[in-house]
Parts: sequence; C-alpha cells; structure tokens
Amino acid sequence: MAELGRTGMVLSRVGLGTWAQGGGGWAAGWGPQDDRESQAAIRAAVEAGINWVDTAPAYGHGHAEEVVGQAMAGLADGDRPYVFTKLGRRWDPADPMAPLTTDLTAASIRQEVEDSLRRLRTERIDLLQVHWPPADGTPAEEYWGALVRLREQGKIRAAGVSNHDVGQLEAAERVGHVDSLQPPFSMIRRDVAAAEIGWCAAHGTGVIVYSPLQAGLLSGAMTPERAAALPADDWRARNPEFAGDRLSRNLALAERLRPVAERHAATPAAVAVAWVLAWPGVTGAIVGARRPEQLRDWAAAGALRLDDTDLDELAGAIEATGAGTGPARPGGR
Repeated sequence: MAELGRTGMVLSRVGLGTWAQGGGGWAAGWGPQDDRESQAAIRAAVEAGINWVDTAPAYGHGHAEEVVGQAMAGLADGDRPYVFTKLGRRWDPADPMAPLTTDLTAASIRQEVEDSLRRLRTERIDLLQVHWPPADGTPAEEYWGALVRLREQGKIRAAGVSNHDVGQLEAAERVGHVDSLQPPFSMIRRDVAAAEIGWCAAHGTGVIVYSPLQAGLLSGAMTPERAAALPADDWRARNPEFAGDRLSRNLALAERLRPVAERHAATPAAVAVAWVLAWPGVTGAIVGARRPEQLRDWAAAGALRLDDTDLDELAGAIEATGAGTGPARPGGR
C-alpha cells in the first residue's frame, strides 16, 4: 500500500484499468467486450485486495464509466474501491470512429463532471484527472483552475493530470497543487523516468502509471501470430510497437522476463508490473482486465519485490534487446 501524494488515499500498489471495458466501435477501442465479464473483473479485483479503479469517459464514449457505475452499485459500501476518472477528451456522436478531440474549457469541464457523476452513480469523484493537456493553448489557469475549484467545493476529492510533461506540471502547480500524475510507463516506454517521476517526488505528487504491460506486449502471452491477427477494430493493430522490428525487440524483452519470473514463482506479467513499481516515486500501476481470469497474471505484482540482481538482469535485457527508450534501471545503476 502507498499513499497517493498528499491526498490521504492509501492505495493498493496495483489498480484496475478499464480502457478495454469501453468495448469497440470507437477509434481507440479494443473490440467488442462482454459487460457482464467486465463487471465480474471489477468484483474479482476488489476480492483480490485492489482498492482503486481507473476509468475515463473517453473509453467507449462513456460506456466504461457506465460499466464501472453498474459494478459499484452491486458492492456493499465498505467494499467499494476508489474510483478515478478523467475529462477533456470529446467525441462526435455522429461519427464514433473519428479521432477524439480535446476540450478543456471551463464550460466543457462542468458538463463532463456532471455526466461522469451520473454514469458512475456517485455524488463525488475520488480523483478527477485531465486526460491530455490542451492542444489549443487553453491556459492552465482556466482548465487546471476549474479542477482546483471543484476540489475546493468538494465535488471531487483530489485533482490530477495525465500525459503532462514537467513544464505543464509546473504551470498547473502554480495555479494549485497537483495531487497526481498518470503517465505511460513500462519496460518499453520508459522516458517518464528521466524527468516527470522525479518532479512528482519532489512536489508531493502521487504517480499512478498506465500501460505497464505495454498493451499486452509484456504479458508473456503475445506472439507474432497474435499480433498479426489483431482485428481491425483493435487499436493495437495500427500501433507501430506491434509490427516489424519493434515487435521483435519487444517480444524478445518479454521472453527475457521469464527467468526472473521463475525465481519468484511469478508470471512475466507480474515481473513487468513489479519493475515499474520498483522506481522511487511511483505510487501504483494501472493494469487492465476484461475478464476475472486475467487478474491471475498480475494481481500479486504489488507484493513482488525485485532485488538488485533482478533489476540488473532486467536492465541488461533492455539493453541487449534494444526495446523501447528511456532509463533502464531504478537508481541509474
């Protein structure tokens, strides 16, 4: 368990992500999903000791939030996990496959919050995050100031940002304290370890990283055949990490996780998640699951402690395979 910055919320080291639970039919979807299985995965996560769920209105154009809200309604008050969501990404109902756009005007934020509260069936959001920084020059005073006011009003318990760099974090911090950052971080995508994680540690800002399994590439289950057979409505079919030389390097790295996993009687997926949790300043890691059985591969990662021998071996694997970019080892050794 670890406290999320200065919020007072103490989190399990892994949280459940719901991107894939949004289903198909939108630009960044994972293909059709079974809502009953998704809700069962949420309940299984709670039973496994996971005490937070991360979602967003963008996931399935509100559908993932609705799935989470339905699952929460079926849990006793004492069993309900913290629910974290986001805002700022908008879609065109007339063209669901069109790329999402970013709107962080104060009026849009107010509407999004009301919509999320309704879909989540709650009166307060535990953590509200800006999904992506503005692309149109909307100043931090407007969009971050709106979240600070929501926090002061008690409509949200904490306010955070996602996908923000150090300069954007500093601009927001000048307006009001940033409770958390949600960046991408995995053994493949490591750049955030060079700057943003350290900034957060110095400013009392929690860090909950997303995609520590790099969308399944580090799960131990991905193969060249599976990658080639991804359906057209799965966003990974269009992602360069799932093709060509990048795919070969990524899968070679995933294979190098197996000896470490065997030493710990764990899975490669658990090792990949434990690796991001080994970095000082990281509060927790978000891992997705669409079915209860998927939790078995990584739910124990929060209790897995990698020692210096493990971290040295994994750094060597990163360097030998040439997978990804960014620092290869906590502590820089």
